[in-house]
Amino acid sequence: MLRSSTASAFLRCAARRLPAPSAVPMAAVSTATEKGEPQAQPSSPSAPPVQVAKRLEKFKTTIFTQMSMLAIKFGAINLGQGFPNFDGPEFVKEAAIQAIKDGKNQYARGSGTPDLNSAIAARFKKDSGLDVDPDKEVTVTSGCTEAIAATMLGLINPGDEVIVFAPFYDSYEATMSMAGAKIKCITLRPPDFAVPLDELKSVVTKNTRAIMINTPHNPTGKMFTRAELEQIASLCIENDVLVFADEVYDKLAFETEHISIASLPGMYERTVTMNSLGKTFSLTGWKIGWAIAPPHLTWGLRQAHSFLTFSTSTPMQSAAAVALRAPETYYDELRSDYSAKKAILVEGLKAAGFIVYPSSGTYFVMVDHTPFGCENDVVFCEYLIKEVGVVAIPTSVFYLNPEEGKNLVRFTFCKDEDTLRAAVERMKERLKKK
Repeated sequence: MLRSSTASAFLRCAARRLPAPSAVPMAAVSTATEKGEPQAQPSSPSAPPVQVAKRLEKFKTTIFTQMSMLAIKFGAINLGQGFPNFDGPEFVKEAAIQAIKDGKNQYARGSGTPDLNSAIAARFKKDSGLDVDPDKEVTVTSGCTEAIAATMLGLINPGDEVIVFAPFYDSYEATMSMAGAKIKCITLRPPDFAVPLDELKSVVTKNTRAIMINTPHNPTGKMFTRAELEQIASLCIENDVLVFADEVYDKLAFETEHISIASLPGMYERTVTMNSLGKTFSLTGWKIGWAIAPPHLTWGLRQAHSFLTFSTSTPMQSAAAVALRAPETYYDELRSDYSAKKAILVEGLKAAGFIVYPSSGTYFVMVDHTPFGCENDVVFCEYLIKEVGVVAIPTSVFYLNPEEGKNLVRFTFCKDEDTLRAAVERMKERLKKK
């Protein structure tokens, strides 16, 4: 169910002389406020009831899938889900084709092909200065999402406390729930989404097993500062806490240097660093990810990985190794290209009337939608899709307490410039401030 009735949405939009959002099927959009509610049962009397394990019953179809489906239904420009509408580089695709032709089509070694593991270790050395053993400390996974799941399931016991920063990527909470973790949440708040260090200190205890961080941060675009990372590191060392670091957007850092927390003194031995190919090389459908950790942590995550996917696509691993050996000019051009896209979106959102918050990394921008008078992010996103023709993601689903995100929505700029300009023009023409 939606947080408010359709009638309420009509009344509120009418009061500010905006077109009212059309009714949406009850199953079309789920939000964080639905957590814990039973799913609607099939309407057919002969259909069996939906069944799901208790650890997953509060989770619905992901918001990304829901918004993308609505985008198709209403012909809206999709600036919601973070996948590029352009293809990856030819030299990487050609490497995959060649690998298939060369017969690299059977199971790969469970921890990853030796060539890719070596390429990951070499890339990590360039980026962080750390030497890692490609055979003992690098594990290739089916995307970073699987790296997260394997880490949680392999290293977290039921009842372990794990701290996460909200807003957060939705798979964090789901995999923590599957692992039986006790979740503690620290909220990052606009405009700068700084880490509230005093609050963090108050919740880290001897019972804390791990802290999950994501930098550059989805959905806010925040990058954790060196000072913040050093404070987190100090707390972890003092209390013997692990860090799970999701760094999939590390090559999309626009205004400041990306820092891997594993590179800080005393941290490598207690950190799992996770990354993937998809964001950097616009190949999200390949699902090539990895986790880097010392052997004593690698053991646990590999145990889980072995029974989740066992191994990842062999020819795509060959191509991924080629990709990771790209010259530094590739990454320079990537940042330059995305900087131009970001400027189009940010300037357009400001011109359309949004309150736009700074984004130092990722390909996301967070905005405050309240100038347009909708009561919450879900109602606004429905209106935006149906009456304006643009898709954004309501961010309340990224919080344990959805009220904390009800004023915010997320846009992505991982689209070609013509698409971004078209979306911006629609918003400037059709959105009216309260």
